[in-house]
Amino acid sequence: MALLRAHHLLLMRPRAAFSSRPPPLSSSPCRRALPTTAVASRLLCSHHASSPPDDAPTSASPSIVADLLDYLNESWTQFHATAEAKRQLLDAGFTLLSENDDWDLQPGGRYFFTRNMSCLIAFAVGEKYKLGNGFNIIAAHTDSPCLKLKPRSASFKSGHQMVNVQTYGGGLWHTWFDRDLTLAGRVILKDADGSFKHELVKVSRPLIRVPTLAIHLDRTVNSDGFKPNLENHLVPLLATKHEETTANSSEKNSPSSTKVVHHPLLLQVLSDEIGCKSDEIIGMELNVCDTQPSCLGGGNNEFIYSGRLDNLASCYCALRSLMDSSKMPEELSNEKAIRMIALFDNEEVGSNSMQGAGAPTMFHAMRRIVDSLMHQSMGEGALDRAINSSFLVSADMAHALHPNYPDKHEEHHRPELQKGLVIKHNANQRYATSAVTAFLFKEIARHHNLPVQEFVVRNDMGCGSTIGPILASGVGIRTVDCGIPQLSMHSVREMCGKEDVDTTYRHFKAFFEMFSDIDRKLNNNDCISQY
Repeated sequence: MALLRAHHLLLMRPRAAFSSRPPPLSSSPCRRALPTTAVASRLLCSHHASSPPDDAPTSASPSIVADLLDYLNESWTQFHATAEAKRQLLDAGFTLLSENDDWDLQPGGRYFFTRNMSCLIAFAVGEKYKLGNGFNIIAAHTDSPCLKLKPRSASFKSGHQMVNVQTYGGGLWHTWFDRDLTLAGRVILKDADGSFKHELVKVSRPLIRVPTLAIHLDRTVNSDGFKPNLENHLVPLLATKHEETTANSSEKNSPSSTKVVHHPLLLQVLSDEIGCKSDEIIGMELNVCDTQPSCLGGGNNEFIYSGRLDNLASCYCALRSLMDSSKMPEELSNEKAIRMIALFDNEEVGSNSMQGAGAPTMFHAMRRIVDSLMHQSMGEGALDRAINSSFLVSADMAHALHPNYPDKHEEHHRPELQKGLVIKHNANQRYATSAVTAFLFKEIARHHNLPVQEFVVRNDMGCGSTIGPILASGVGIRTVDCGIPQLSMHSVREMCGKEDVDTTYRHFKAFFEMFSDIDRKLNNNDCISQY
């Protein structure tokens, strides 16, 4: 018990900084160096055995599961997920670009840019790239269903300080009750010189909670079901004591005063975490987050238990596969295409934002890359030809067969945990997969002896969607929709199989390394022009 208490205190210890500026980088291309105690803490959280298990991956196929756990524990919000991806890309030698500057790109170069601190596009240019060659892209999304603070978050109920929140996406909101919750996101600060800046913040300790009503006061809850009113009952509790505000009358009348709209206690907690004065905080965009760390579990330590697996697991597999397939110059020496990842925000609410997949961000990036690599040569229809030769893997988590609800799956399409990546099909184009794109993606798996599953929703159930159809129709790019199978999707605490994470990483890495060759075989048979 003493060891567990020490572990809990270590996990709750505030980080030195959560600004957009990357911390000092370690020699590892994947994660920063951790103190011995921190490593022990993560291993304890992950339930790793003291000696490698019998099925531990060999050096030829290293596991990324431990690194994924680190990424998940860093990435409590879409902002932190993007900042951590940015840090790792810089550590791996990628060059940071700005959308506002001219781009001078070269074959063999590796580059990336971010938008809104929550969207990221990274790419590596093949040494043998020629105008008209395609882009091989993996796209995912950084956001997850959660609760977000309302613009005016301060309220009081029966002598309690409450924090007003709004629901984001289609969450399983009953799972957010009775959890040790906190806040994380970004704030806008005003400096003494009158300038403004963004800072990331993450309050590591439990800060707020949404308590359920005792069964003694709701005797029929187990028979009638738990049906909270999301406006009245899903309001986190911050504190009991009425603090005395220091705001003067002019501040109270000022519509821009954060002391009016947010509890002074909350502002003090945030300012202590950031290292600023509370009156320097002039804006905030904060998510409610669960404080329980991501970890391994199950009788065989085969599952990953975590929030935000949908869709940070896909983001990390895409990120690592791009970095690991292009970290050495020789890995791009024979590549004729451009390898790219695109991580978008706001998928859970329709992608219609400047940082979402509905914006032309990826298309504009492709156009600018082609224009920059064109140099002085003139290439008629270079971008159009590049798009026709391109391929997109839309990666979003998939519904695994639930052992307690097997009837919710179509009888012949029942993806299972630990059985590999899932290709998603829908005749009504809720997914963008076609027979050709599914074949090409499965052909990569066949070459590497990787398992692949397929999913089709039942005819008597509605089908979800993702960024695949948005990008396929908006850009005009061949697309396959796929995902890691998981349970408890959109719960505050989800689960997936760790073998599926490693399988997905190997599949994505193989996609970058060999898709151009596989696609060329199909092109040589003059088949692709029919589609």
